Amino acid sequence: MRTGKWLVVALVGALSLTTAACGGGEEEKKSGGGGGGEKLSGEIAIDGSSTVAPFAQAAAETFKQENPEVNVTVGTSGTGGGFEKFCAGETDISDASRPIKKDEEVPICEENKVSYKEIQVANDGIAVATNKELAIDCMTTDQLKELWNKGSKVQSYKDIDPEFPDQEVSLFGAGTDSGTFDFFTDKINGEEGVTRKDYQPSEDDNVLVQGVSGDKGGLGYFGFSYFEQSKDKLNAVGVDAGDGCVKPSLETIQKGDYKPLSRPIFMYPSDKGLAKPEVKAFMDFVLENQQQIAESAQIVPMTEEQAGKSTEELGS
Repeated sequence: MRTGKWLVVALVGALSLTTAACGGGEEEKKSGGGGGGEKLSGEIAIDGSSTVAPFAQAAAETFKQENPEVNVTVGTSGTGGGFEKFCAGETDISDASRPIKKDEEVPICEENKVSYKEIQVANDGIAVATNKELAIDCMTTDQLKELWNKGSKVQSYKDIDPEFPDQEVSLFGAGTDSGTFDFFTDKINGEEGVTRKDYQPSEDDNVLVQGVSGDKGGLGYFGFSYFEQSKDKLNAVGVDAGDGCVKPSLETIQKGDYKPLSRPIFMYPSDKGLAKPEVKAFMDFVLENQQQIAESAQIVPMTEEQAGKSTEELGS
């Protein structure tokens, strides 16, 4: 993952200062986050959304600084792929960039007796971005639909708008196991799963960033944090949903001004996982430090109200 070691180091420092400011005693430090003075150990298996992965990875690495005997693995098989493993009982926590599907995924979890909690951990906006050489500053949602919809005949950006470059389109977008794919197709094309087929898909947002940045005609969509990490080699395309052009940023996403591509992102811990002290301690750590973790991973933090609801949902 591209979370970046310097970001994790910065986060560790920030959290250390927070702990010191709160007057944590020596016994608290020895507890390793486990409570009751007990040292935590064990394994925590996380898989799912590549959009949530930078947040999960930053949280995992920082948590391990305080709990070195807990091994946290973070996979990126996409939201759908993550729920497949989660509902089979193979993981403790599933990262998701959309809610679990009630008609498809929930019944599988129920059949396998996997119960869980839905915990929002941050916010995200799906960034639409182009190669640095492709000068497209803004697109309306109708233009995005014309470009991405099933059966689209657009072969050059000039086909959409005569003011756009006469450059052959080269598209990169989320694979079908990705929650980003479900969300983008629903919000832009009007129906989940409906899309043109002649694009290069991947559940790994890093692959999409590399594709767009390496192709003169490249345009793609992926999680905002991946754009932030690579904005030196990408252009953000503003989106106009009818109220003027808005580009994705921490502010526009958190306020909901970046329409219609802003969304909450989640972690789903299983009840069986939460019964393990290390998993419960990890989730408590995530919510207690969500703002610092999100900022270090260049993901949009929750509002105070959102954080309060998530803490209430997780319970003590």
